[in-house]
Amino acid sequence: MAGKEDTHRNSGALTEEQAGRMLAGMNEVIRAGEEMRKLRAEMIKLFADFGWTQDKIAELADMSQPAVSKQMAKHVRMAKQLQPGDRPPPMRLHLDQRDLPWLEGRLWGLAEEVSEALDDSAHCTRCVNALARGKKRFTSRNVDELRRLLEEDLRRHQAQLPGGHRDAYDEISRALDISANVTATGSASVRRALAHEIQRDHLGNRPRA
Repeated sequence: MAGKEDTHRNSGALTEEQAGRMLAGMNEVIRAGEEMRKLRAEMIKLFADFGWTQDKIAELADMSQPAVSKQMAKHVRMAKQLQPGDRPPPMRLHLDQRDLPWLEGRLWGLAEEVSEALDDSAHCTRCVNALARGKKRFTSRNVDELRRLLEEDLRRHQAQLPGGHRDAYDEISRALDISANVTATGSASVRRALAHEIQRDHLGNRPRA
């Protein structure tokens, strides 16, 4: 039996372990692509609710206007099926919100700022990249890992980083430690993405359009 396994291993064919690793990597890319398409569709609906025109959304999303119109038609059909009392309130975009996806998005945005400030040499860089590419999900374990790595970067490179980075981390970390089951408008992925962008704008003092 062992001889047959050795022959198979050395015959030039892939082992089950090799095939499994290859397929797992492909599955990650496929899953990330599907999740990103779903997130883009949700963001298009959100931007329309903010009053942006289909032409402007198409321009920003690098999509055709008919493609955006198709997404919006689905949104309009679903909205018509809702009773007035069932429609969610408008989404708020201020930084200080306490639901878990929002806090995770803020942590992610802060970690990206730190990673870029340290020229991708930060301890948190690999984790940040894996989350951004969909290779890691925002599970409690992965969020705890990101917090640990980010805190280490803030401690080791305190002199190289603006003081606002540490202040933001302390605020986010305290909120994560006492986070309650807060109900908020919008899906977890949308809220996470919005908080990520708003946190980065806040830290980088980027001009708003």
